[in-house]
Amino acid sequence: MLPLPRLATALLLSATSLLSVTATAEDARYNQVALRAEVNQEIAHDLMHVTLYSEAQDSDPAVLAAQISKTLNASIAQARKVKGVSVSSGSRNSYPVYDGKGQKITAWRERAELSLESADFSVLSKLTGDMLQTLKMGGMNFSIADDTRKTREDALLKDAVAAFKARAQLATEALGGSGYKLVSLNLNTGGFQRPMPMRMESMKGAAMMDASVTPEIEAGTSQVSISADGMIEVQMP
Repeated sequence: MLPLPRLATALLLSATSLLSVTATAEDARYNQVALRAEVNQEIAHDLMHVTLYSEAQDSDPAVLAAQISKTLNASIAQARKVKGVSVSSGSRNSYPVYDGKGQKITAWRERAELSLESADFSVLSKLTGDMLQTLKMGGMNFSIADDTRKTREDALLKDAVAAFKARAQLATEALGGSGYKLVSLNLNTGGFQRPMPMRMESMKGAAMMDASVTPEIEAGTSQVSISADGMIEVQMP
């Protein structure tokens, strides 16, 4: 065991070293500046999504289910014949229909959806018009394909880094620094999907069910962005 005077000296040296390290750390953070740069680009939607559905009502739930299944199976077979169109089953549910007093079940109602997707808007649009003979329109929307988004994001990433470097140089010059060191940098992707307008003036009333009518498509765009958030340490002369 160290004698008391030597132990006190050792503790004092340790405390001094700790204060020195803390001071050094504070000095290192003294000229640090947080910066953010963001770049974005409008990208045209290149995927079209259509939701169709079959809905019916019957007093016998088994008969109702068979009817819905028959309609869907025929529609799936029809869609599979069209090249470039992906088809998949959507949600399906049934619920009871009660009498006026809400006590007795008088019938059952069932709805089943079918989802279609394609990069060929004209082909899917025509198929949709054909299938409206037996199904109803549930919705239509557009999106950016994953490969397209990734390609554009990779290109934007370089622009985001360049924008951050330009802002870092500007901040350094504004502070009178001779240069800077990059402390940290985070790259984040983002974006939002705007509402996609559809002009369907020619598809009013009963014409919506006419296979000869094809809706005019306006796919719209989405804004994809990449932000660069980081910290630099300005070096003073």
